Amino acid sequence: MKAIRFAQHGEPTEVLSVEDVPVPVPGEGQVRVRILETPVNPSDLLYVRGYYAGVEAHFPAPTGFEGVGIVETVGQGVKDVAEGQRVSVVNGPGGNWAEYAVVPAGELFLVPDEIPDDQVASFVINPASVILMVRHVLAVPKGEWLLQSAAGSELGRMIIRLAKRDGIRTVNIVRRRESAAELERLGADVVIVSTEGPIDEQVRRMIDPEGVKYAIDPVVGETGTQIFKSLSEDGRMLVYGSLTREPIRIGDDPRYILAGRRTLEVYWLGYWLPRLTDAQREQLSRDIADLMREGIVETSPGRKYSLDQIHEAVTQAEEKGRQGKVFLVPGNM
Repeated sequence: MKAIRFAQHGEPTEVLSVEDVPVPVPGEGQVRVRILETPVNPSDLLYVRGYYAGVEAHFPAPTGFEGVGIVETVGQGVKDVAEGQRVSVVNGPGGNWAEYAVVPAGELFLVPDEIPDDQVASFVINPASVILMVRHVLAVPKGEWLLQSAAGSELGRMIIRLAKRDGIRTVNIVRRRESAAELERLGADVVIVSTEGPIDEQVRRMIDPEGVKYAIDPVVGETGTQIFKSLSEDGRMLVYGSLTREPIRIGDDPRYILAGRRTLEVYWLGYWLPRLTDAQREQLSRDIADLMREGIVETSPGRKYSLDQIHEAVTQAEEKGRQGKVFLVPGNM
């Protein structure tokens, strides 16, 4: 079969290649899935570059953490998944950028028939993160303000829609003024342009002189530093990425470390998913499906590429102003 692998960390266009490898055989408790579609997510590219903590690459390393596929073969001891079922495939070690993948049966999500492949391919990483971060980790109360950066991303748009549905008010950070109108149409209450002044000063002027209680950030660096300064004295900030790979500086100004009880936390889906009970996992799956039907956590489909077009796909996935999620389609297009 064809599979995307890399022999060393580096820029995806330089180190990723298509290789012919044996079709994997499922062991006990595992299933083999024929991959239909698999997204190119930021976490995939961070992993290739060597910046994705929590998953160690063993070279030559496969990649691709998410996707949709058809169960083709089940290993011994598998009871809850049957051959022929369409499933959401979460692949913790990576390996979905391939024609077939073998994963533990317990890491599959069973999905309703009416949800299209584009949505099932991105069923878990963004939707589950949005639900867990907003409703469970931060547990933002109705009526409160939630500040987020990278608001124009797929995940950021989901947060806007979920917050609007749940009665949470959002402050959304973008880099360009022309992005504001579209986010406001989605339900954003306030949009702040980071190039028009320090984020913390804009937040305190436009929202509350005391700051906001809840914030979510995947950018860190100077953006994350200013978001931390935007917190009220008992505010909580959740970091779920490191797009700049630069530090958040919270010790430069004593006002923010010697007064109040501001909290900086880390969110990683790879930590939370294994800690869910079977009942919690099933409830999360139902919540995702329900919110997808409502259009709350749906993914905007973008261009699709074959495995042989992997360099074009990863280039498109990081194109500024790109519209929609980029997908790899391992079968014939």
